[in-house]
Amino acid sequence: MYSMEDCIFCKIVKGEIPCYKIYEDQDFLGFLDIKPVNPGQSLMIPKVHYRWVDDVPNFGEYFEAARKAGLRTKKALSPTAVCYVTLGFAVPHAHIRIIPRFNEDGHGGEGLNFRLYKEITKERMAEIAELIRNAD
Repeated sequence: MYSMEDCIFCKIVKGEIPCYKIYEDQDFLGFLDIKPVNPGQSLMIPKVHYRWVDDVPNFGEYFEAARKAGLRTKKALSPTAVCYVTLGFAVPHAHIRIIPRFNEDGHGGEGLNFRLYKEITKERMAEIAELIRNAD
């Protein structure tokens, strides 16, 4: 059985696990995904543990935080588009995947293959996070 004490995202919020932070406000935290399908893919999570995205009481503010991170990603990385995905099965803590799409990114036209993640060095991850954070 899964418990909140085992939740990797709750540990990230508490600072017990490091992350490449791209966004933070009072209620939400955005950070780069360590297994991105494209460089700059991030996750927006509520700082309080909720299982599903629609469990988050300030749902509109949650999506507005994701939008802000997506717009910064667009400005920083110049993708063709940014997708917002809320599947929620990989980690049982509400999360919105913010995924930049690029021409010839290996995923084809409309779909994404979440098994085709890209290996990105820690140094490059830190650079990407800084670019997104500073893209106001």
